[in-house]
Amino acid sequence: MSTNKQFVAGWGNYPMVESIVLHPENEMDTKKAIQTACIIARGLGRSYGDQAINSKGYTAVCTRMNHMIAFDEGTGVLECEGGTSLEEIIRTFAPSGWFPMICPGTKFVTIAGAIANDIHGKAHHHDGSFVNSVISFNIMLAGGEVVTASRTENEDLFWGNFGGLGLLGIITSAKIRLRKISTTYFKQRSIVINNLDEMLVALDENDKIYNYSVAWIDPLAKGKKLGSGVLTVGNAATLDDLPAKYKDEQLKIHQPNKLGVPFFLPNFTLNELTASMLNRVIAFVQNSPKEFVHYEKFFFPLDAIHNWNRGYGRRGFIQYQFVIPETGGRDVLILILEKIAASGCSPFLNVFKKMGEGQGILSFPFKGYTLAIDFPVTSKLSAFIAQLDEIILKAGGRIYLGKDAMLHKEVFQAMYPQYKEWLQIKSKYDPSNVFTSDISRRLGLYN
Repeated sequence: MSTNKQFVAGWGNYPMVESIVLHPENEMDTKKAIQTACIIARGLGRSYGDQAINSKGYTAVCTRMNHMIAFDEGTGVLECEGGTSLEEIIRTFAPSGWFPMICPGTKFVTIAGAIANDIHGKAHHHDGSFVNSVISFNIMLAGGEVVTASRTENEDLFWGNFGGLGLLGIITSAKIRLRKISTTYFKQRSIVINNLDEMLVALDENDKIYNYSVAWIDPLAKGKKLGSGVLTVGNAATLDDLPAKYKDEQLKIHQPNKLGVPFFLPNFTLNELTASMLNRVIAFVQNSPKEFVHYEKFFFPLDAIHNWNRGYGRRGFIQYQFVIPETGGRDVLILILEKIAASGCSPFLNVFKKMGEGQGILSFPFKGYTLAIDFPVTSKLSAFIAQLDEIILKAGGRIYLGKDAMLHKEVFQAMYPQYKEWLQIKSKYDPSNVFTSDISRRLGLYN
């Protein structure tokens, strides 16, 4: 097991901290690691903030524990190690007609990380979050013992891990269900939206027809154009749906990406002017999709650009995602979009959609509207985000902890009053706080 001291950060490159980084290769290495000092597991580093970094202890990068253990071709049940990524699963099983049930905006996430953040995708209103694909998992606890957690065995540990940010143990393996598919393509359409009222109506109407829906909203639009953008909806394409030119490769998989950002761009390259120009380009691209599109572009468009996060410069960025109830949601969205457009914080990439019913204890989703939007880190961003937090809290909403980098402890506790139930589980399985991280200290998720 290799060990070295280095600077680490989440995908947003903010905050950046120094930590002792370990690379366990098996359960024996993992057991040795948790006997050293406080520790947090880390996968491929796609959490945006300080979820998988530990400035006061060890950060265990578990991506070498990525072996497939067993697969049942009759049921689609896969058993694999926690460091296995969705990318590896897709590459291995898609050619045989199997695909992950839940896909977020990147395939470069590990199964353990997907559980820790209870990831969701553009079909949450139809499929729910990642917990719905998980049968059970094995987790190494603070004492080094490995136990199984499921809906019928150690149920509190099972539910506590979905959205639990890796703070209850290190997931060594999991059994998950894959979805049977006949093609790796999707049939989609785009709808130009002129304002927020049109957007909300279009979401309601199309959610009844399409399993997948996601919108881009122009974050700089004001007045009558507030909430304008493009809604993209779609369903999995069957073999009968596909045009002849695709049928010879109906189970085609992705190719390694060739494009990348080789270094951090200067901070001045992303400002209000360039953000406005880039958002115009995004609007054009979103409004001109092909009718049939491969899963790579449908689910993971940004994966085509390696290290795209460097485009925000060394200052880094945050992805701010909230969910608010549908009741009263329109007025709250108007207020938030007006504040964003006037903030001068150069908002960039964003995703808007509806969510279905929530699950889990600290899991983020519940039935309502969710917006995720990128902001470059500037001197005025923290104060602006605090203003948005207060609006969202007052509306009965909450922030996605799997992406958060700035939430204050008191606001978190008000948004997630169920944190007290989670802390009881923490006390039961990790009374000495072996598993800690920078976000756990920031939000008070420890005994």
